[in-house]
Amino acid sequence: MGGVADHILSFYASLPASLSLPKGIDLIYPFGDKDVGRVLKIFYKKYYSDRGNRLFLLGINPGRFGAGMTGVPFTDPILLAEHCGIENDFEQKHELSSVFIHKMIAAMGGPDIFYKQFYISSVCPLGFTKEGKNYNYYDSEALYNAIEPFIVESITSQVNRFCDRRVAFSIGQGKNYKIFKSLNEEHQWFDIVLPLPHPRWVMQYKRKSLDIHLSTYITSLSDYL
Repeated sequence: MGGVADHILSFYASLPASLSLPKGIDLIYPFGDKDVGRVLKIFYKKYYSDRGNRLFLLGINPGRFGAGMTGVPFTDPILLAEHCGIENDFEQKHELSSVFIHKMIAAMGGPDIFYKQFYISSVCPLGFTKEGKNYNYYDSEALYNAIEPFIVESITSQVNRFCDRRVAFSIGQGKNYKIFKSLNEEHQWFDIVLPLPHPRWVMQYKRKSLDIHLSTYITSLSDYL
């Protein structure tokens, strides 16, 4: 029996290949790629083939060089091979947020232990670009208004299957947290939403205090184990 893995793979298979978006904004949809499908199946069967509920960590939306390439949230092609043992033919490059998250996962015992307790996704499970650059779901009011129903449907679909509802963590302390917290107050998915610093912000602007921010993650997550 596939357990949680089957639910997750079914969720990804259900994501639409197109959305009605404002002019100039393009969708990142990696799930039609055969290699992405292969990687997702291996990854989720490896780490989620039980029936246990997980604590949720939700980022913003996939970027071009992390989940937008591999399909696996906060996991770039190099880390997919080196940390998860899943060889792949994607362009081998690092993505800053993925590097931080996998440092944290290693500090918490490694993928086998971490993924048995936690599930990482995004408030919006599909990403966007504008003029070839990553674009967040909240970067324009028009985009957010267009996709809010999709966001609500996506979170509800995941939460209803394999979620520990005591708490969810927002990967991002700013707009992502504000929006996620507000949506949660309306839809009551979780008892509480707590913010964590966004990995890209840490890696780009606060790298000298990397260990402090890693400790923040480890302490916050460990409080609920």
